[in-house]
Amino acid sequence: MHGNRHPWNPSRRALLAAALALTGAAVAGCTKAVQGAQTLSGQPGSATPAGAISDSAITDSATGGSAGPDGAPATRQLPRVTAGTTGRPTPTPGGGSTSAGPTGSDSRSGNVTGTGSRTATRPTPVPTASAARTTASTPAHRGPATEVAHGPKNRPQVALTFHGAGDVGLAREILQIAAAKRARITVMAVGTWLADNPGMGNEILAGGNDLGNHTLSHADINSMTMADMRAEVVGCRNLLVRTTGSPGRYFRQSQSQTANDQLKLVAGEAGYPITLSYDLDSMDWTDPGAQAVRQNAAAAGPGSIVSMHLGHSDTVRALPGILDDLRSRGLTAVTVSTLLAG
Repeated sequence: MHGNRHPWNPSRRALLAAALALTGAAVAGCTKAVQGAQTLSGQPGSATPAGAISDSAITDSATGGSAGPDGAPATRQLPRVTAGTTGRPTPTPGGGSTSAGPTGSDSRSGNVTGTGSRTATRPTPVPTASAARTTASTPAHRGPATEVAHGPKNRPQVALTFHGAGDVGLAREILQIAAAKRARITVMAVGTWLADNPGMGNEILAGGNDLGNHTLSHADINSMTMADMRAEVVGCRNLLVRTTGSPGRYFRQSQSQTANDQLKLVAGEAGYPITLSYDLDSMDWTDPGAQAVRQNAAAAGPGSIVSMHLGHSDTVRALPGILDDLRSRGLTAVTVSTLLAG
């Protein structure tokens, strides 16, 4: 026996075995933790390739956030972001955000599905009717409008122009009579009437008739400031665009047969090359009786533009006779655009 060697003690062997077991468990735990970290970062051992992001939402612990039902930290949904996006995220109606690219377009999907995941399909923008109507309202004419009171006198045509307001039932009767007599008319609509009856503009146009702008509220427009004039002209124009998709062909001043120079400038700036006047007033707005309205209209000749009104029963009763009288003299009732064409 050597004096410096201690005999093996069984109790010491047990202690060493226990220590080795604890060390092995610790090493195994560290290995699992590292593998878990590699999986999240996309390193070898992960089911997700490095740098890739799945289409489903990614969750992470919201430190400092509220606890979940089991007391663990609550998780928040992270939106999927396409690599290379440089724009600033902006809110979307669905509660997520869109990342605007260099041109301001959405660089990833905005479709929300399930519990916050985002699909990989980018939605295709669809033009709306309001957008198309806004485009249609863009003025193409910038100079002062030209006033027109009659058309060419060398053609057998007459334009019956109607102030567009009043009872819708009477207005529809006018449209029906004109259609039955194969006549075409021009309606200069008041904006507030269009707002109250948004389908009437398209009903008028559907019959092959003209539709124009007769101010927003039918006030004494020639006495207004230019700012108020502009509000009247543009207000009605915008209602025409909103309800029919078009600003209308012509503008007619309210409470006057003619437009002053300021109003012509405003109308031109609003996109109307013509302020529409007339050379004959049927006086139907005074409700003089159907026969008086018919007699007044009988003075129309080739090229005449006649002022009439929807919403008056005398006009409804007089119109069939007026159209018959015109035809008996070889005259045809046409729209203003037809009268002024060529």
